[in-house]
Amino acid sequence: MITAIVFIDAEVSLIPEVAEQVAAIDGVTEVYSVTGAIDLIAIVRVRNHDDVAEVVTGRINKVAGVLGTETHIAFRAYSSHDLETAFSLGG
Repeated sequence: MITAIVFIDAEVSLIPEVAEQVAAIDGVTEVYSVTGAIDLIAIVRVRNHDDVAEVVTGRINKVAGVLGTETHIAFRAYSSHDLETAFSLGG
């Protein structure tokens, strides 16, 4: 399973509509409205890299109101439990 984190710049007046349309795309598991330099973050989970390309360039980038995207592929996932263990001081 490949996980990609997609930063989405959107037209400000269309952010809710863009978020809903992106969330409805197969392969997109979550969409977050965020503060800062980007407007939305989409989590994409698919079987292979070709599927990432199809979801991002073939679907997300074609949603009306999307101005641009930046995609990051996750190498490894750490749960909060794993992080607590890694940073534990041996309580």
